[in-house]
Amino acid sequence: MSNIVISGSGLFIPPHSISNDELIAAYNAYVEKFNAEHAAAIEAGETEALPSSSSEFVEKASGIKSRYVMYKDGMLDPERMAPVFKPALEGDEPETVTMAVAAAKEAMAQAGKTADDIDLVIMGTTNHQRPYPSAAVEVQKKLGISGFAYDMGIACSTMTFAMINAYTALKAGTAKCALVVNPEFASPQLNLKSRDSHFIFGDVATAVVMEKEENCTSEYAFRILNTKQMTTFSDNIRCDGNYTDHNFSAGQLPDDRPYFRQNGRKVFKELLPLVTGFITEQLTENQLQPTDLKRMWLHQANLTMNMFAAKKLLGREPAADDTPIVLDEFANTASAGSLIAFHRHKDGFAPGDKGLICSFGAGYSVGSLLVEKL
Repeated sequence: MSNIVISGSGLFIPPHSISNDELIAAYNAYVEKFNAEHAAAIEAGETEALPSSSSEFVEKASGIKSRYVMYKDGMLDPERMAPVFKPALEGDEPETVTMAVAAAKEAMAQAGKTADDIDLVIMGTTNHQRPYPSAAVEVQKKLGISGFAYDMGIACSTMTFAMINAYTALKAGTAKCALVVNPEFASPQLNLKSRDSHFIFGDVATAVVMEKEENCTSEYAFRILNTKQMTTFSDNIRCDGNYTDHNFSAGQLPDDRPYFRQNGRKVFKELLPLVTGFITEQLTENQLQPTDLKRMWLHQANLTMNMFAAKKLLGREPAADDTPIVLDEFANTASAGSLIAFHRHKDGFAPGDKGLICSFGAGYSVGSLLVEKL
C-alpha cells in the first residue's frame, strides 16, 4: 500500500491581538464594578465577591501572554465582556468558513496542489457555528473542490483525529488527496467574567494537505509512519450549551452553561499520565525511544503540562527545540495548537528525521501521528 504524506500546512492568524495586560485591565474593571454594585449582598454573605487577577497570575498559571481574536470590540468593555460581531444568517459566511479557506489556501500552495487535485475536505473543529448545512461543504464549494466533504469534532483532539480520518481514507483509496481544515473560533465561548477561564482561548485556523507519497512534489513533506488514537470519558472539561436550550425556561439552566469550564487540577492529575503512557506505547510499538524524535509538536493548552510531559518522556529537562511552545503568543486554540507548532517549527529536518504530532484534552481524547521527513 502507498505511504501517506503531509505535503503542506497552512495557518490563518486573526486580525486582532489581546495582551494579558489588556485582558486583565478589563476583567479587574468589571470585578470592581460588580463588587461595588453588590456591596450590601456581599457584606451580608448573600453574594460572593469576585476576585481580581493579574497578568503575572495568568502567565504563571498557563504560560499564556497574549491571544489572537477575530473580534476585539466588546471583549475589553467592562459593561459587555463579550465580543461584538454579527450573527451568520442565511447567505452569510460564518467565521469558521472564512478562517478555514484562508488556512487552506496556504496549505495548498505549500503542497503545490490546486482544487482539481483534491477530492476530500474534512473540517475538524471544536466549536461548530451551526449544525447544518455542513461548513466543510461550504469550504469545499468556495475553494472549487469536487468530491466530498464533512464536519467532525472531538474537542481538543479534533485536528489529529481529522488527519487520521484523512489518512485512513487515502489508505483505503476512497480519496486521492485530502484537505483537512481546522478553524477554531473559540473566543465567543470564553466567560470573560470568570477569573479562572477568561484568559484561556484564542482564535486561529490551521490546515494540511495529505496525499499518497508517489504523487507528492512538495519539499515540505512528512511521511506518516503511524497513527494512534484513544478516548476515555471524562466531564472535567466541558461545555453544555446546545440546540435544545431554547426549550427551557429561565432558571432551569445554569448561567455558565454555554461557556467552557474545567476542573483544572483533576485534568492535570488524570490526563498527563494517560498522555505520557500513550506516547510511550506508540513509540514502543514502532520500536522507537523518545530520544529518537527530533521534535514533539504537542497540544498547546498549558505550559506546565507540556513541560511535564516532555520531561517525563525524555528523562531530562526539554530544550526549546524539543517541544516548541506557541501558546504564549496564541493562547489555547482548542485542537489547533499542535498544528500551529508543527507549521511554525517543521524546518531544520533532514530526510529520515522523526517527529510526533500529538493532541490531548477534553473527552478525554488523545490523537497522535508519528512522522518522518521525506
